[in-house]
Amino acid sequence: MALNDNATLVIGSGNYLTAPVGTDIPADLLVPTSPWSNVGHTSLEDIFAISSEGGEATVIGSLQNKSLRTKYSARTETMAFTLQQFDVEGLKLYYGSNAPILPDGSVGVPSDPTPTQAAFLAVFIDGENVFAFYAPKAEIYRNDDLSFGDTESLAGLPIGVKPMTFGANSWTYAITPLGSALATGATAGSPGSFTPSGSATPANLAAMADVIATPTSAWTTGQHVVLGDASKAYWNGTAWVAGQAS
Repeated sequence: MALNDNATLVIGSGNYLTAPVGTDIPADLLVPTSPWSNVGHTSLEDIFAISSEGGEATVIGSLQNKSLRTKYSARTETMAFTLQQFDVEGLKLYYGSNAPILPDGSVGVPSDPTPTQAAFLAVFIDGENVFAFYAPKAEIYRNDDLSFGDTESLAGLPIGVKPMTFGANSWTYAITPLGSALATGATAGSPGSFTPSGSATPANLAAMADVIATPTSAWTTGQHVVLGDASKAYWNGTAWVAGQAS
């Protein structure tokens, strides 16, 4: 792995957003548009954390090899941040989406709380760098007990976000890498390659729209490139097409 100064991160500011389950990640992370909505003010000290459960290793052996393979149990992860807005929306994230609004406007604490289900996005800004965690589906609920510790700092609601598998996805959440410009070209092969060297692979066929093919004539039998979602694409002489040339 080569040194890449542009891939380092010092968080200067950030935002946490939610949207209906299944909402795509915004095209512009700096200016997320509707239906993405900011959850509000969050802690400057306890910015973001990820904890995990599971993932225990079990060594499987044969009579001839006692350590033939290793099998890992499923791992679940929880993203955590501290929300510092005690409005209705913030209280419902903490106490449950089914927390009732009482006649006097206060928020009731349900005896059988239901986590909020939503798409979740955490965006962190470091100068010109933008780094994000995105989950198309997540359960959002309290992550710890509420405690008011002093009179010198803003009180907070510890929020936990559990990413979940959405639809046919084989992943629960995605992370945007730093220091990698998107590919601008694709060279035919079996499979082919993207240029410039070290550039980020287009996520899917739609992301190939601005990629220039080499050669610009129709690719020949078997030639293709592999996209970020593991699908294949090839140049038919006029457009990018799913699959490989035949």
